[in-house]
Amino acid sequence: MSRSITVEAGTANHAVVSRDRWIAERQALLAREKELMRLHDQIARERRALPWVRVDKRYLFDSPQGPRTLADLFEGHGQLIVQHFMLGPGWAEGCVGCSYMADHADGMTAHLAQRDIAWVAVSSAPLAEIEGFQRRMGWKFAWVSSNGSTFNHDFGVSFTPEERQRGEVYYNYAMQAFPHAEAPGVSVFFKDAAGDVFHTYSTYGRGVEVMMGAYQMIDLTPRGRDEGDAAMGWVRHHDRYEPAPKKAGSCCGSHG
Repeated sequence: MSRSITVEAGTANHAVVSRDRWIAERQALLAREKELMRLHDQIARERRALPWVRVDKRYLFDSPQGPRTLADLFEGHGQLIVQHFMLGPGWAEGCVGCSYMADHADGMTAHLAQRDIAWVAVSSAPLAEIEGFQRRMGWKFAWVSSNGSTFNHDFGVSFTPEERQRGEVYYNYAMQAFPHAEAPGVSVFFKDAAGDVFHTYSTYGRGVEVMMGAYQMIDLTPRGRDEGDAAMGWVRHHDRYEPAPKKAGSCCGSHG
């Protein structure tokens, strides 16, 4: 095998080797990738095996079609995925990070439907404010308002002024500081033949990266996310990207 040399690759020096050595190192990494995939599959099985909680409270959501219950949001499917989208009452626009998540939704919904899954975004802002931002962003997915209900609070993504005044809120299954009254999350529900609804899963913090397919592509590249300590600092609403984006803080941050 030839001696490795280094060349300037973006912002860091990187090894350049023969094709044979590259194949050997790629095969070693492939073994690790397969380990990760097997672990991913095992965790998915454990996730499906989690016990469920019956949703007894009657939540009402404001939708373009009028008032809807949680059961109505399934749209005839047996499973429902909810994006808890950070858009509070009176906000000028939705969270940048939640918008990055939502940019992936329209391409997924037809495929999810084929696996008996409905998808909907839920925000605490009034419906008129949701619809205004949705039009701006050009999204077509279902989006409803939980304004006037305790849905967001019950599922750990909205915090009362009293909770915030204490300096810590209960988010991502632990007490922690959080800078906003709203937080991101993804929740999953199941509806049985009798129409009863069950909460099966929720994920928060970096768990919401499950919706960020672009990150999976970025992670394949030599520079990767290239974020340093400014997690998601480069992300903008898709109608506000500049040719050379400047880094800024994200409202979602990197809450692990």
